[in-house]
Amino acid sequence: MKKYFKIILPIAYIALVFLPLVQVVQMSFLTTVSAASTEQPVFTWLNYYNLFTSPTLGAAFFNSITYVLLNICLTIPVALPAAYAFSRYSFIGDKHLFLAFLAFRVTPPVVLALPMFKIFSLIGLVNTPFGIALAHCLFTIPVSIWILESFINAIPKQLDETAFLDGYSLPRFFYEILLPLLAPAIGVTAFFCFLFSWVEVVFARILTVTNGKPITMAIDALFGFSTDMGLVMAVIVASVIPGMVMFYFVRNHIAKGFSFGQT
Repeated sequence: MKKYFKIILPIAYIALVFLPLVQVVQMSFLTTVSAASTEQPVFTWLNYYNLFTSPTLGAAFFNSITYVLLNICLTIPVALPAAYAFSRYSFIGDKHLFLAFLAFRVTPPVVLALPMFKIFSLIGLVNTPFGIALAHCLFTIPVSIWILESFINAIPKQLDETAFLDGYSLPRFFYEILLPLLAPAIGVTAFFCFLFSWVEVVFARILTVTNGKPITMAIDALFGFSTDMGLVMAVIVASVIPGMVMFYFVRNHIAKGFSFGQT
């Protein structure tokens, strides 16, 4: 019986995950008909044609990719030195500060949305990609520090000491020795930054009044009194592809990252 459970449970889980996605893909290739119509949906490429020829949807994809890249480029250079400091140095209040970072991460984004809108309006960051990325960094930097700090803890301190005895400066040691060792950790961190920025909705709704709407907001805008479900499903399928591409390129780093320090 145990043997059958080991086979049935993974199959059931895979079916639970992939069957909705299969249905979404199937609907993206069908025409949309009203509930009162007697017509049957037929196969069509028109949904994807409308997707790729729509300036609004194209701009939304570009905005989302821009937010992701800016978030990663801002988060990792800030989180890496901070994680190294928490791992290698002791100072007054270090544990409390580290805990405060993690506590800030679990704060609901909606709590900070209005104050950030007022501040960003004063300094001209509303409707700008940098403003959205900066808002995302407030939540990705704390968890990135936590992830990277755990990886750095797995690297022996003797490596630092040996490098310094060999004449390495801290910046040289950081960039020539430590960064290559932390490549799996950086891959894991970049992946989590991508996940947050790609699906985030609250800041996108508050901080993009007219321009800069990401793909999440574009999908939401497609729903109305008469919704073209075929187009909606096509956009959803297209929005999944960047995540799959991102996962493909960092998959080895993620696998190494989760097993880092266990050997």
